[in-house]
Amino acid sequence: MTAITCVVAEVPGKVSAIHPIPAQVVAEQIRLSLSAFPVAAIKTGMLYSTEIVETVAELLAESSIPVVIDPVMVATSGAPLLRPEALEIYRQRLFPRATVVTPNMDEVAVLTGRPVKTLDDMREAGRALVDLFGTAWLLKGGHLAGDAATDLLFLPDGGIQEFHSERVRDVATHGTGCTTSAAIAASLAQELPLAKAVWRAKQYITAAIREHYRWGEVQALNHWPH
Repeated sequence: MTAITCVVAEVPGKVSAIHPIPAQVVAEQIRLSLSAFPVAAIKTGMLYSTEIVETVAELLAESSIPVVIDPVMVATSGAPLLRPEALEIYRQRLFPRATVVTPNMDEVAVLTGRPVKTLDDMREAGRALVDLFGTAWLLKGGHLAGDAATDLLFLPDGGIQEFHSERVRDVATHGTGCTTSAAIAASLAQELPLAKAVWRAKQYITAAIREHYRWGEVQALNHWPH
C-alpha cells in the first residue's frame, strides 16, 4: 500500500517541481491502510514538508510496526527534497522510532556535518549516528571509489556488519536508495532479522542495477531481475 505525500515533476538527473499533498490527506491514506490491511512493515520516503513529517511521526508513534526510515533529503541530482525546518522533526521523532535508517552519502553529510568519501569516513559517521539516535543505520557505499560496493550496517549495540557486492560500472543509479529501503521493508514484513533483510536487499539491488533498462540517454533499474 502507498500513501502519496507529494506530486513531483522529475526525471533522472532533474527535479523541476514539487507539490506536497495536504497533511490531513496523507494521514487519512495511512490510517485507512493500517485499518484495512495486515501491515507488517512500513517504509517512509519523501515527506518534504514540516506538516507531513509531523503527521507521519504522530502516526508512527501510535504503532509498533517495524519502520524503515529513508530520509529523502537530497536527490541524486543534488536537488533538495526536504524543507530545512522539517529536519529537526526527523532528528527528534522519526530517527529514534526507526528499525533502521537508510540515508545516502549526501544525507549522511548533512546529518553529521562532515563529508563522507571513504569507508573509514562511513565508519566514523555511522558510529556517530548510532550514538546520537540509538537506532540502526545502514550506510551505503555504492557511490564510493573501488571495485566492490560495500554497505555498512551499524547496530544500536555497537556492532557493525559489512555487506559486499560487485560494483556495476557505467550505470546511472537513480532510485537505488528508495528501492533498497523498500526491499528491506519487504523482508522485515516477512519477519526476517534486520541483517538478513539488508543482505537480501543488497543482492536484489545489485541485480536490478546489473540488468538495467536503457532508453536513449535514460537508464532505469530493472525491478524484476532474474
